[in-house]
Amino acid sequence: MAPVGGVWLSAALPWPQQECSTGLFGLTVALALSEQIESAGLEVSIKWPNDLLIDSRKLAGLLPSLVFRGQRVRLARVGVGLNVNNPVPPGAVSLRELLSPGQCRLRLWQGAVLRALDRARELALEPSRVVRQAEQRLWAESVPDPGTGELLRVLGIGMDGRLLLQQGTRRISWTRWSDTPDQDL
Repeated sequence: MAPVGGVWLSAALPWPQQECSTGLFGLTVALALSEQIESAGLEVSIKWPNDLLIDSRKLAGLLPSLVFRGQRVRLARVGVGLNVNNPVPPGAVSLRELLSPGQCRLRLWQGAVLRALDRARELALEPSRVVRQAEQRLWAESVPDPGTGELLRVLGIGMDGRLLLQQGTRRISWTRWSDTPDQDL
């Protein structure tokens, strides 16, 4: 059960981009929600693939998925969790720690999340813009290789939402979600 005081939302949206990857969809929602938070004067980083950070502390998380009909997106589903006035675990942050009380009304942020979902539908029509703006907000310039611990340099984001990395002359990419089509509803 989610703690009282945060915005916890699951939504299913008609998606305007009929050929999309789950990774790109997730980044589109992350970018749109970042814009809403930034409008309150905060600087947001996107921790690929699905977290929003303020000063390296987790403020929000997203869980995207796409439902396909054949190879075309039928609808987009997303879970959103945004810490507003709720208690948070170590390493996380809530808006009440960052903003004045008047800026931390739960209804204000419920509306902001809904506006972000609407904005994400607009942004979906400009995938190169989404990638470019998400890259500007990436949380780190390098990440450890989970197998070796060696640092991989973050090069950017692919048009399918993959994280593009380099270690010496070797280039690799990471993806979080498989785009194996979910069963049609």
